[in-house]
Amino acid sequence: MLLNLNIINLAIVKSLNLDIEKGMSVLTGETGAGKSILLTALGLALGNRADSGYVRPNCKRAEINLDFDLDDAPLARKWLQDNDLNDDNQCLIRRIVNLDGGSKAYINNRPVTLQSLKELSGLLVEIHGQHAHLTLLDAEQQRRLLDEFASNQSLLLDLSNAYHVWKQTDNELNALIKASTDQAEREELIRYQLEEMQQLELDSYDYSALSEEHSKLANLDLILAEGQSQLDILYENEQQSVNQMLNHSVAALTELAHFSTDLCEINELLSGAQIQVEDASQQLRRFLETQEADPQRLNWLENQIGLIHDISRKHQTSPEQIPELALHLQQELDSISHSSERIEELTASSQTMLQNYHKLSLKLSANRSKNAKKLEKSISEMIKELGMPQGEFQVNLTYQSDQQPKANGNDKIEFLVSANPGLPAKPLAKVASGGELSRISLAIQVTASTDKTTPTMIFDEVDSGIGGGIAEIVGQKLRSLSHNRQVLCVTHLPQVASQAHQHLYVRKDQSETTSSTVSLLIYDERIEEVARMLGGVNITESTLAHAKEMLDSKDS
Repeated sequence: MLLNLNIINLAIVKSLNLDIEKGMSVLTGETGAGKSILLTALGLALGNRADSGYVRPNCKRAEINLDFDLDDAPLARKWLQDNDLNDDNQCLIRRIVNLDGGSKAYINNRPVTLQSLKELSGLLVEIHGQHAHLTLLDAEQQRRLLDEFASNQSLLLDLSNAYHVWKQTDNELNALIKASTDQAEREELIRYQLEEMQQLELDSYDYSALSEEHSKLANLDLILAEGQSQLDILYENEQQSVNQMLNHSVAALTELAHFSTDLCEINELLSGAQIQVEDASQQLRRFLETQEADPQRLNWLENQIGLIHDISRKHQTSPEQIPELALHLQQELDSISHSSERIEELTASSQTMLQNYHKLSLKLSANRSKNAKKLEKSISEMIKELGMPQGEFQVNLTYQSDQQPKANGNDKIEFLVSANPGLPAKPLAKVASGGELSRISLAIQVTASTDKTTPTMIFDEVDSGIGGGIAEIVGQKLRSLSHNRQVLCVTHLPQVASQAHQHLYVRKDQSETTSSTVSLLIYDERIEEVARMLGGVNITESTLAHAKEMLDSKDS
């Protein structure tokens, strides 16, 4: 459960350190006092998107810290262990939002991605927003609620895996069938292209070597002439070659070295240079002696390189990539040649996978149908308690065997309600008023949450549109829900607030810079707050007495 919420420089909250107890806790306060910012802080810490607008004015960053005890969260403990983030039985979550809009997330002081944060937070906290009754109209949300109530997670995972395996096979099969319609024409084209490329002797193809050899043969006259000229300059000109000049320098400095030993090192360097010039001259002479004009080879190289460039232009590729292109075309040709066999193989595999999918889908549908009856009964009983005495809730479930497979099964699921006797049940959007929809939504959330393992549940003004005696029942239901988990509820209803084990009051301080603070109310302060919620501005002794009676009459 959530032990502590710490907020620093978030919007109108400068600094807040809030301990939260077991059981049911309520947050109350005047409109605009900052109750919503606490829910915003929790949402950010649990992985919601952040932006710079959350940072308090004149501050560089906002920070939210959550401290969880994991005694009642075995799934979260396992997740931390599997991801090497466990720290005994503790879980510390930290989210930092910077002024530039960037953010960082940490679990047990180790940096994590937002995706990881969301995965963990879903095992720790479940938030029911004040507009939950609107999302309830969505068919996918209705399907999700039924599956959560029926504990279908394992079945859904198996079905989803079966669907994706079948879908991958089916996509490959359809692609092959489509390709087979014009495969003869394509096969002929590929064979022609490969025959053309085989002229390039692909087994020993080396474009850079061909290009280098062509360049040498095409410029051989220049190479021989200039090479001989340089050989003369370096060595063979007896009158003024580099070798002859170095020889004179070495002889002269050898005589001078008798007078100054400092010249010995210079003389050694010149002697080394002379040796290198001689070696280079010998290599150049041997190179020139081995060069021979080969017009036929040059002509072949020019034709080959011309063919290479033609093929490169046709296929819009570089000369170096032609072997890779040929391999790709050969693979495609092999695929076309064997496509009929592959189509038969994939067809058989697809049918087997589809049978497995439908087997799992029917099993899931049967479990949904079984639990839909239980859900109908539980929610019908609860909406009667919540002021709809003639209300009947139904789950319309139809298995659509003629439809394409879907990852979540082939059931069409629709929540129906009849608010008055004798009238047929109709979809929620067509029957329920705003207040009725809020009550139905609350009934569904409380009912679907009874068997959940999430240790902390947060309800953000889910009691809107409800009042009077119904509000008291809502408070009792939320309190009963907190017997085996932690419940945190933001409310404007005194009937709900009076049911809490812990009452937190949010107030806005505008003495200097506007900021919100939260305080834990003791018994007498709770009486005054419940009285304010009952009576508004003018609180009478009668209102205080009524508030005290409400607090004293709740279940222990």
